Amino acid sequence: MIDWRGAALDAWRGARNGPTVTYGIIACCVLLFAVSPVSGLNPGYGAGDTLLAAQSAYFQRWGVIPADLTRGEPHALFTPLTALFVHGSWLHLLGNMLFLYVFGAMAEERMGPAAYGLFYLGVGALALTGYAVAHADSAQTLVGASGAISGVLGAFLYLFPRSRVTSLFPFLFFLPLRFPAWIVLIFWFVLQWLAARSAGAGPGVAYLAHVIGFALGFLYAWARYRGGDTVKPPAAAIEGESQP
Repeated sequence: MIDWRGAALDAWRGARNGPTVTYGIIACCVLLFAVSPVSGLNPGYGAGDTLLAAQSAYFQRWGVIPADLTRGEPHALFTPLTALFVHGSWLHLLGNMLFLYVFGAMAEERMGPAAYGLFYLGVGALALTGYAVAHADSAQTLVGASGAISGVLGAFLYLFPRSRVTSLFPFLFFLPLRFPAWIVLIFWFVLQWLAARSAGAGPGVAYLAHVIGFALGFLYAWARYRGGDTVKPPAAAIEGESQP
């Protein structure tokens, strides 16, 4: 889990006009979730079995169903984009938006709003598509911004490897320790990669999409910015908490 206090302030100071695309994505995800049948805020969807049926239809319409996408079903072609704005629970939404809030602002400031927006959508769609190809026979619906946000983390690793992140690690008794971003993010990536290789690790979590998104984000940043120096955060450090 990421604690945005300090991290968000540093990221905001580093952005010239504010991270408008990052905040826009967060606002869209929160608004769409609030009006969806998943949030529980709209009584028009009913309750009990009626609500469950509405939730199922919502996921099937806007989420990625690997079997449909790999067969080229017309209704599924745009779902790698629409699924980026669909979340399965409040915890799923808030966790993703917190990571994006902390890491997205500085990546946007470095790339520029237009390039960052296209990067976010492109990497997110490719991550979900890659997962669908790897699970071509699956009928399980895939939703969430995790693939795109993983891409932001991968780009952040290349662009800001020397920024420091205050992290909480369970095996170190949750002591708040500060590490360079490259240590924390590589550790996170390895955990996702190991989980993706483990059959049945974390049902409902598309670890492979995280791995693909992170790798694509890092490769994009390397290809785009490898001729220049990596960037040091404007406020010298990112203060936050991460629990990989």
